[in-house]
This record gives sequence, structure tokens and C-alpha cells, in this order.
Amino acid sequence: MQEATFMILTALANGSQHGYGIITDVQEMSQGRIKLRAGTLYTALDRLRGDKLIVADREEVVDGRLRRYYRLTPAGTKRLSAEAARLQSHAAFALTRLKLSGGVAT
Repeated sequence: MQEATFMILTALANGSQHGYGIITDVQEMSQGRIKLRAGTLYTALDRLRGDKLIVADREEVVDGRLRRYYRLTPAGTKRLSAEAARLQSHAAFALTRLKLSGGVAT
């Protein structure tokens, strides 16, 4: 799974959000390292909807503009959980290797 996809799903793990909320949440979670552009986000959201990992939760009009909220599906929650466990396992293995080789693992 691409990092941006992982972060989008992680942003939605806390509840439904609209596009701008996802963009700001991802930027905050990544400490400014990941800055999603609107086009990139909406392409990813369309793909995630097609994969049945997210659904449109609701829509509302704010200042004359349509705001669509997205949320994780049970399949999305399961996929995010599996990916987080996979990354955690790889990180633990790398940290073990670093300790064994005298590298710095803090």
C-alpha cells in the first residue's frame, strides 16, 4: 500500500471527514512531510471507493459548495489494520537488526 493511501485511510479511522479535513489531517499526522493536493486526494478517494474500502457518508452544502464526507467501510478498517500490523512487524524486525549490528535504535 502506498504511504498516501495508508495515511488517507488512517485519517478516516477517526470518523468521517471531507476532503479538506483529510488533507489537513494527513499533513498533521505526517508532521508536514506529506502534503496531498486536491487532485491526488480525489483520485485516491475514487480508487478507494472502487475498492470498497471507503464510502461517501453524506453531503452538505457549505457556502454554496458541495462538501462530501467519506468514511471507512468494514473492509477498509480490516485492510488498514492489516497494513498497520505489517508495517509494525517490519519496523520491529529492522530495529532488532539495528541493535544486533550495533546501529542506533532509539
